[in-house]
Amino acid sequence: MEKLYLGKGRFPDNFFDGAANRILELQRPDGAIPWFNGGAVDPWNHTEAAMGLSILGHLDAARTAYDWLADNQLADGSWWAELGASVPVDLETGAFIAGSGKDEPPVRDSNFSAYIATGVWHFYLITRDRAFLERMWPIVARAMSFVLSLQSEHGEIRWAAWDSRDADDALRTGNASIYKSLECAIHIAREMGEPFAHWMAARARLGQALRHKPHRFDRTWESKERYSMDWYYPVLSGAMQGEMARLRLSSKWDVFVEKGHGCRCVADEPWVTVAETCELALALLTSGQAVRAMELFSWIHKYRHDSGAYWMGYQMAEDIPWPAEMPAWTAGAVLLAADALSQVTPASRLFLDVLDENATEKSKRFYHR
Repeated sequence: MEKLYLGKGRFPDNFFDGAANRILELQRPDGAIPWFNGGAVDPWNHTEAAMGLSILGHLDAARTAYDWLADNQLADGSWWAELGASVPVDLETGAFIAGSGKDEPPVRDSNFSAYIATGVWHFYLITRDRAFLERMWPIVARAMSFVLSLQSEHGEIRWAAWDSRDADDALRTGNASIYKSLECAIHIAREMGEPFAHWMAARARLGQALRHKPHRFDRTWESKERYSMDWYYPVLSGAMQGEMARLRLSSKWDVFVEKGHGCRCVADEPWVTVAETCELALALLTSGQAVRAMELFSWIHKYRHDSGAYWMGYQMAEDIPWPAEMPAWTAGAVLLAADALSQVTPASRLFLDVLDENATEKSKRFYHR
């Protein structure tokens, strides 16, 4: 299939079942969802996949995924995470090498630890399961305490725990994702009747850093601007709104977007990735560009396997799927974008509605629209 345009209110019959089935195939008995068979597990991509399960109604499997997060949280509120980016690809098969990358020490990444709030709020929006929210609330609260312990006086948040092996620095993409996770944590606190003014203030400082303090990111390592996520994530997260958001997306559209194919992962490689394309579609929706988002999303279905799962990406110069993997989080990203475009579930506006930074605990108007 070359293109697919989604309608409102429902998905095409059974069309996305293969994406959800891929996540279910990869989920371990303990609830963990690795990147691929025998692959790395990190809390962010695990949560992305769990949200995909919720969208297609696999609620027991999604609960098991969140139970895994609850069971594996460390005392300080963080999680150990394997860095899947360190896993090499077998150049003959194009697949990740299972079991590799284990020599890389795990880290306690701030963004990875924050994302549970996004997943928990997403699950609650779909199910309205109060018992689930009550059970997960202390997990989310501890995670946010860990994350905000890494925030500087300038507003940005250090990428990982202070005892990590790397430099004291911040990632723009990671901070933008945290901005959204803080929003979801605030919604959870509000629903639970818990105070959240301190989280509102921290999120506002982070938003200021993302919009006006570019010098606070990539201070000690090579700039990440060649990565498309650094370009669109401040918009996807809602940190940049309105005309600022639209100008940001238009500024590098021709750098990262390959017409008819999708969004490049990095500017200097002929490689588009399905997850980045789906996230960019979400960013377009968040910035009020629904027609453009629908067109962009329509391109990815040429990368759909016969099983209904999606390849991670496509190498345009060699005309091959690359890597030859169908990760769980790719499926999760597809389902999140499809839901946002079609508005099927009660969580479909999660990335479209953005909490007003000027709101207070007593505000009746809580969103930018």
